[in-house]
Amino acid sequence: MKLGVVGLPNVGKSTLFNAITGAGAQAANYPFCTIEPNTGVVAVPDERLTFLGEMYHPKKVTPATVEFVDIAGLVRGASRGEGLGNKFLSHIREVDAIVHVVRCFEDENIIHVDGSIDPKRDIETINLELIFADMETVQKRMEKAQKLIKTGDKKYAAEADLAQRVLTHLEAGRPVRTFAASDEEAETIRGWFLLTTKPVIYAANIAEDDIASDVSANPFTAAVQQIAQAEHAEMLVISARIEEEIASMEPDEKAEFLTELGIEQSGLDRMIKACYRLLGLISFLTCGEDECRAWTILNGTKAPQAAGKIHTDFERGFIRAEIVPFDTLKELGSMNACREKGLVRSEGKDYVMKDGDITLFRFNV
Repeated sequence: MKLGVVGLPNVGKSTLFNAITGAGAQAANYPFCTIEPNTGVVAVPDERLTFLGEMYHPKKVTPATVEFVDIAGLVRGASRGEGLGNKFLSHIREVDAIVHVVRCFEDENIIHVDGSIDPKRDIETINLELIFADMETVQKRMEKAQKLIKTGDKKYAAEADLAQRVLTHLEAGRPVRTFAASDEEAETIRGWFLLTTKPVIYAANIAEDDIASDVSANPFTAAVQQIAQAEHAEMLVISARIEEEIASMEPDEKAEFLTELGIEQSGLDRMIKACYRLLGLISFLTCGEDECRAWTILNGTKAPQAAGKIHTDFERGFIRAEIVPFDTLKELGSMNACREKGLVRSEGKDYVMKDGDITLFRFNV
């Protein structure tokens, strides 16, 4: 899973990126401080994997990972190549989802590229640049399909009609992810690789003093929430400065600090969970004396394809999957106890994997 961290210059995205990845991206009070995208790989927090590590004492524990990409700050006119627009757009094409950092704090020492704090305007600035870029792509697709209609193949007429409807949607200032499409149309649109089809999490970056405040009590975060709800996007409130402090702490110190702040989880943990929901991802687990490991798959993946995540031979020679839910294993305390009570299930090729399945694949090649 690759997440692109985007935002206008000086909204705190590089500070947030530094905090959640420890990659040390440069953060300074001027536009275009980030030019080439910095990348950082982060372990997905999973208490189940910690429990399995303590149970099996394996040689290694391997969590699922998320790759964060810190992308250059965007300015108005990026779709026409203004600022670092071309680089920005090309880097966004390569990510699975967008973490859009929005400035929701006042600070006279940190300049805003547009001179004032206005989350609605800032979100529109970036969304419109992505929309303009998509309009150009869809226009080209429509013109190409229209030329091919004369071949007599009905699919080109259907594609031209679809492109016209998507173009009208974009011209109204709406991202393609809010376009109502049939399954067949959605498949066609996926092949166009549009920027505004990518899922978005709006990260409202607030001041440290506002961390325990209600979202609706802050007019800036309330504005972000309203936009996220209208787009069916995810939204979380985060303080990049606090995340920076948390990143340098030991686990016990971190837990105590979060309790003092009145929050249960760090922004990173909440962000990753939001990304999983947004992209429809789950994790299954494998465990033993050599390794305990979490594997990320799409919700709805069947057992043979999940086995293929470990090795292609597992999928090719799939016989069955032996599965016990994590909660069952945790309750009984050992795999042997689960077997004795007949709670280890044998599942075939049509089994749809569930989040937290402890799995042993049987295969033969």
